[in-house]
This record gives sequence, structure tokens and C-alpha cells, in this order.
Amino acid sequence: MLHPEKARVDRELTLLARPPGAFDARRYFRGPVDLEFYNTGTTPMRLLARDIYQQHRTEWALSDAVAFADALMRDRHLETKGVAIEVLAKFRRDFTPRLLPVCKRWLAQGFSSNWATTDALCGFVLGPLLVKHPDCAAQLRAWARHRSLWVRRASVVALIPLVRTGVALDLVYDNAAALHNDREDLIQKAVGWALREAGKADARRLEAYLRANGSSIPRTTMRYAIERFAEPKRRALLTATKGRNGR
Repeated sequence: MLHPEKARVDRELTLLARPPGAFDARRYFRGPVDLEFYNTGTTPMRLLARDIYQQHRTEWALSDAVAFADALMRDRHLETKGVAIEVLAKFRRDFTPRLLPVCKRWLAQGFSSNWATTDALCGFVLGPLLVKHPDCAAQLRAWARHRSLWVRRASVVALIPLVRTGVALDLVYDNAAALHNDREDLIQKAVGWALREAGKADARRLEAYLRANGSSIPRTTMRYAIERFAEPKRRALLTATKGRNGR
């Protein structure tokens, strides 16, 4: 979908581009990734997003920001997707539940097919949306069983801002349990990250969960989940679950 601001974003990111030798973003992505890079770094990309927002904040409604983001999310450049998310995030006060299926579509259709874009979408858009409308969080239960890796990753990462407020703990544990058999490294790490955040709200519940479910929890997930415990507790939990899941 053509958007009048898309050409501006392309032009300005091209001017900001650096050769890979100066900063090669590709080093942060393993395996085949269908991405292109301007290698601008984060700060210039965010400054561009801020300028676009400042120019349009009085004339754009949320629907305009979504249309802008939709056009940019389809671009293969990591930084273009970043501008889309940064601009949309600035309209967080206007977020409504109707934004949730839009984000899911971006994830499911591969417009967010890398961990950096997915996590940015979760942290800057989906997370604030769920904090503002916590009743929507239950919809992420089905996301944990979606065929898309990125929808599954979002099913736990998007809950982290809500979990940090002490809300949706039951849901994050349910989604974690649904994902323990997932063989994708990016899922195992995401689940561990979400459990670690849940542990900040209730450390006893996290320890009990890990001990009760250790036989099904991948070691990668376990190591991420226990990072906030003191070293003796970490060793005890690793020992208590060692060799019980064969992973």
C-alpha cells in the first residue's frame, strides 16, 4: 500500500545509510533472514520517526498512524520497520483493541519476521495496548499455538509490560506451558524471558512452577528464567531439573 510519507522515509534513510564495515546490522541475525539494512543505527532512525510524528501529530488520528505503519512494515529494511513502530508507538494514548488484530496480521504475514522487529512491536505497541486494555490479553492464549514463529514469540513477549504490573500472571504461565515443547531457540529464550519477568512479581510462584514443570522445560528456557535468583538458588534449580527433559 503506497503512502505519501513512504518516499520520504526511503529517501532520508538512504541518506543516513552507512556501509556494512562501519556498522553491520546483519551480525545480530543468525541464519537466512529476508531483511535489508541501511545500517543507520538506532538513534538516527528514532530521530526520523520523531520528526515525522512532530509534523503530523495534530492532523493524524490513530487510523492514519496505522496506515502509515502498515505501508512501512511491508518494506524489507529493518530500519523502515523501526520507523513504522516508533511513529505508531507515539499514538499510544489513542490505542484501541482494534489494533490487536492489525499487529497479529503483521506478525503472521511475515512483515515482522525477525526477533528485533517482533520485540519492538511487542514492547512499543502490543505491550502498551495490553496495559491500556488488559481484557484483550486473553486473545494471546491462541497465539501460543499459532503456526507463525513470530506470533508465538509475541504470545509471551507482548505480555511482559502487563506482567510487570502484576497482571496476567496466569496467562503468561499458561502460554509458557503451551510453548515448552517448541523447538525454536527464539521461542525458548522468549519464554524464559517472560518467566523471569513473572518472577519479579512473584518469585515463589516462579520457583514452584519451575520445580513442578522442570521435566518439560528446555534448559535454555530454564537458564533465562532463573537469572534473577541468587546463585545458590540457580544452582539448586538447575540440579533439581537436570536430565529430566533430555534437552
